[in-house]
Amino acid sequence: MSTIVFVHAHPDDEASGTAGSMARAADEGHRVVLVVATDGDHGSAPEDLADGRTVADHRREEVAASAKVLGVARIGWLGYADSGMSGWPQNSAPRAFMNADVDEAARTLADVLDDEDADIVTGYDWHGGYGHPDHVMVHRVVRRAVELAARRPRLLEVTMNRDAMRAMFRMAQAAGMETADWDPDGPGDDGNPIGTPEAEIHLRVDVLPQLERKRAALQAHASQTTDVGMMLSLPQEAFTAMFADEYYIEPGRAAGMRSGWIFDDES
Repeated sequence: MSTIVFVHAHPDDEASGTAGSMARAADEGHRVVLVVATDGDHGSAPEDLADGRTVADHRREEVAASAKVLGVARIGWLGYADSGMSGWPQNSAPRAFMNADVDEAARTLADVLDDEDADIVTGYDWHGGYGHPDHVMVHRVVRRAVELAARRPRLLEVTMNRDAMRAMFRMAQAAGMETADWDPDGPGDDGNPIGTPEAEIHLRVDVLPQLERKRAALQAHASQTTDVGMMLSLPQEAFTAMFADEYYIEPGRAAGMRSGWIFDDES
């Protein structure tokens, strides 16, 4: 059995991004570790947040509930503040992750990789899928942590399949659905299109058998009524189309996307 460390920017990113892979890996007996870079304190505050408790406190509890659903053995935190979207005042907040010293953050992550003797670690593609500053920083920090780790783990980078998203976008338009606020070829937070062209992706993982676990992980983040609430409100057919596949880039691997599983071929 192997140890795989999934690194995500914010609480709830694990649920929308890699929950299917995490659940499958845990079910197969692999040790699954989740590392979250920020406390998510700029997320939505629940209406019933008790006096003396912070959004970050609440979101830690939500991550714990999501991790339990997915079979995560350990949760680690890099300890940074949520930077918010590009141009937000929070970009300059103390300990905002986007301003972190890459080597410092990477050393903290590398310590987790060493402690776990990790076989595989996942980060994000070069622009974090949609350009969020914290997602971009995850890309940089994970790559550096792999270099610093005593035993370099195999690196996979989570992404979204832009070609598949474009096909869904066109089907939604043809069905008369409202699509004004979503276009995979439109600019993300950094001005680049969302995700990665299929030609640059190496692995598609079918997580349909784990899809209800993925939904349950999202439900654990119930306070995030805007983003997670939108995902959970999708009709089942649309939810399946959007979340039944998870995609990974493997730096250094020859071009060409295969459909399979993370542990099928580690060469």
